[in-house]
Amino acid sequence: MLSTFHGLETARRGMMTQQNALYVTGHNIANANTPGYSRQRVNFVQTPPYPFASQNRPMIPGQMGTGVEGGTVQRVREQFLDVQYRGENMKFGYWNTRAEALKKMEEIMNEPSENGLAKTLDRFWQSLQDLAVNPSNSGARSVVRERGIAVAETFHYLSDSLTAIQNDMKNELEVTVESINSLAQQLNNLNKQIGEIEPHGYLPNDLYDERDRLLDELSQLVNIRVVPVSSGGNALKIAEGRFTIELMDKTGTQKIGTLVDATYNTVHSLEAVYLDNVKKEGPVTGFKLGTASINQLSLFSENGKLGSLIDSYGYTTDGGSTIVGLYPDMLLNLNAMAEQFAAEINRVHESGWSITEIKRGSKFGTLAGDPVNSFFTFDATKGAASTLQINQTILDSLDNIAASNAHNGLTVSGTFNGTINGLTGTYDRVQLEVEYDASSTSFRYRVMNTTVNPPVQIEPASGWRTAADAASLETQLEGLFGGPLDFKSNFSDLKFGDRWTFEFVKDQPYVGALGDGSNALALAEVKNSVMSLRGSTTTIQNFYEGVIGQMAVNAQEAERLSTNSDVLRQAVDERRMSVSSVSLDEEMTNMIKFQHAYNASARMITLVDEMLDKIINGMGVVGR
Repeated sequence: MLSTFHGLETARRGMMTQQNALYVTGHNIANANTPGYSRQRVNFVQTPPYPFASQNRPMIPGQMGTGVEGGTVQRVREQFLDVQYRGENMKFGYWNTRAEALKKMEEIMNEPSENGLAKTLDRFWQSLQDLAVNPSNSGARSVVRERGIAVAETFHYLSDSLTAIQNDMKNELEVTVESINSLAQQLNNLNKQIGEIEPHGYLPNDLYDERDRLLDELSQLVNIRVVPVSSGGNALKIAEGRFTIELMDKTGTQKIGTLVDATYNTVHSLEAVYLDNVKKEGPVTGFKLGTASINQLSLFSENGKLGSLIDSYGYTTDGGSTIVGLYPDMLLNLNAMAEQFAAEINRVHESGWSITEIKRGSKFGTLAGDPVNSFFTFDATKGAASTLQINQTILDSLDNIAASNAHNGLTVSGTFNGTINGLTGTYDRVQLEVEYDASSTSFRYRVMNTTVNPPVQIEPASGWRTAADAASLETQLEGLFGGPLDFKSNFSDLKFGDRWTFEFVKDQPYVGALGDGSNALALAEVKNSVMSLRGSTTTIQNFYEGVIGQMAVNAQEAERLSTNSDVLRQAVDERRMSVSSVSLDEEMTNMIKFQHAYNASARMITLVDEMLDKIINGMGVVGR
């Protein structure tokens, strides 16, 4: 039969269990604002009924309940939502970091604007067109030089600024790697503590919460997969165990390596490997994870914040010869533009004649590619965009800008004394008409009637360009064909209508002419020159427009996907919080519920006490 004190024990168990539930409720209320805290609950379990099934069991109408006990204190959490949240968190980490990198790039490029490279180039082309109209004007030449300096300085600014941001990306990458290693070490320490508690039949809920919080933080940096490992011993079935943490690709299907090994309680530290790993410079060529090497960097594509930083800073795809990434690609575009732009400008400039060369009567005696005749200079090995500058000869003298083109002509100088049309006098200006014969080896000159002191004009009858200015004619005539040609003749019998023939060497260098701006116009036309730029045949302007357009598209895409992934992440987190977070209203309801149950159990004890008092003090007193 049942013990006399059976009801007392049942009520005691009820009161103690409700008391424990009240304590857990108080713990939930206290941690209502604690980040990462999951509400906890007491799992009420009925105690075994009486009697147990046995051969000598008492003959009573049935098994009687013995009360309740708190089986476990378990946190309320949905692991599926955790996995879903971490997946969206990884995507947000990638796209948000990429959007920030592209935003910084857009701020540097500053297109379209009055201070951007496109507008600076437009001003340079316009200055060359203005110079073509008035090639001898020092003001026009000064504007060309200043506009050229502005182009070089703009390339410098863009290259230096992008390089500075790229270095910041490398520093942030290193900080991110350190954060991953720090989180891995903390997770491993939690694994050790959990592994020491679970075998004794306890659930270390607060340690679980801290571990999940660290996993959430880690998931934004890189994609991870969690593999539970049992702690052994007398661990409960609902115990979560220790976690092995594996690095995964963006799809979660290919394993990159093991970051935390719960089986052996070890951490494999992550380390970035650079092209120059001694100085920690150059693009990323791979990673070390413990003793293992990771050379397939495509596995980090779209893979958390770390993957975005790798994409932004730059990495190699084939052992070092090919560098890809947001900032390396933009720097390569700028270097290609600066190099091809400067090379084409130099090619046209070197073919023209400067005022200095025209006055000398010959080109500078330099080899092809020598910077003396160049408009720009740069060092392609260090990057054309960062080293582009105006040639020092042009900085020293505006006369070294080659605005004129090379022409076959003669420079006539001296003073002619004679009689023309019966008038006698001294003429320091003579007009000549030039005819070019079919033999391509001579010119014929004829003295024409003219007035006193007109500007000398040598006009080609066959379409050849000639000098627009010359000195006066005398008995010694000099033609500039790469060297002086002296012609001595007796002009005492010269009369109107007489003809001369001057033979010259056809293959000698041509000479430019003052007042001719055809080469300046040719320099301005470089704007429309088609050239090879990183595998595409296009103009400088079209190439740059394509680069800026692609940057804008990438930035818009990154911003859109960052917003989308953040919305999804928050939606999953809200569902997760609806399950795990503390609701003060719910906890107050539970507190009242458990309080009433506690009071009822206490009243039950009072009732049993009264019953026992009746038995002890009220029975067996008849006849006293």
